[in-house]
Amino acid sequence: MALPPPDPQFVLRGTSAAVHTLHFSCGGPEPDIPLLFSGSENGFIHVWNLKTHRVDTALDGHGRKSVYCVRTMGDKDRLLSQGRDQRICLWDLAEGRTAVTDSVFTEHVGFCRCSLLKVAQGRWLMAMAARNLDEVQILELPSKTSVCTLKPEVGAKLGMPMCLKLWQLNCGSQPVLLAGYEDGSVVLWNVSMGKTLSQLVCHQEPVMSLDFDSEKAKGISGSSEKVLSIWSLNEQQNLQVYKTHELVNAGISDITIRPDKKILATAGWDHRIRIFGWKKLRPLAVLDYHTATIHCVSFSDHSNAQERLLAAGSKDQRISVWSIYAQT
Repeated sequence: MALPPPDPQFVLRGTSAAVHTLHFSCGGPEPDIPLLFSGSENGFIHVWNLKTHRVDTALDGHGRKSVYCVRTMGDKDRLLSQGRDQRICLWDLAEGRTAVTDSVFTEHVGFCRCSLLKVAQGRWLMAMAARNLDEVQILELPSKTSVCTLKPEVGAKLGMPMCLKLWQLNCGSQPVLLAGYEDGSVVLWNVSMGKTLSQLVCHQEPVMSLDFDSEKAKGISGSSEKVLSIWSLNEQQNLQVYKTHELVNAGISDITIRPDKKILATAGWDHRIRIFGWKKLRPLAVLDYHTATIHCVSFSDHSNAQERLLAAGSKDQRISVWSIYAQT
């Protein structure tokens, strides 16, 4: 008999608004206090202390407009956030500071989260949806130098980019971008040449979220439909559908593969978190706690596997934190 799904290990309350993005910072050589960053619809970024389950700091840099992406850059004191005010802000949180040190004006009106890739010590590439609706711009940070603009070929009606994932096979290799578009396509871009390598129609509706496992050359995407699409990348850099998985209820806001590539989590419009084994996409658990749409899911990067956590943020203004399959 299957075990009943667990309850959350704890619940974080106090954002006073829907939670749109989550990001853990638990690594670090010295035993740091693990942190969870959340971005809310009211424009605040909360820094949660996972030992006390309380907010350490509340950051206000997006003019009370919804924050839908938060990422650390190398360590927990360097933060990037993206909001509906069309700005991407860089923060320095060292020694208790709460200052925006720099920002990028995106001129993009959608909800497409930017994607970050570390390319050298202190140097990052950032992909973001551009002012022209179907384009993606690649910048280098912290210099904000434009690397390239990725423009679909003439006649390709992809619509707006909805989700982005920058990656590279190893440190010296060429950076590549996977982008999910409004027409249901996933497109693989060569960033240095600014050209399309492969395009695959995975969904009939806009691609809401995707994640990619570069070791297995396999990715997964979700949309407003009832289908998860799993696709792979062959030696010739061609995307192909690997398999699909029918869901009980339609609508996936977010998908994330755990860093150890064992399991993945989806954030559902049906208020549920679903856990799958990544190897065969076997359904493992349905976590049922929230009372409204779940907007985001995030796994912690604890170096000790037994401490690994999963967090989910919802329209119900709560963040549920779970300890599941931590011993695998």
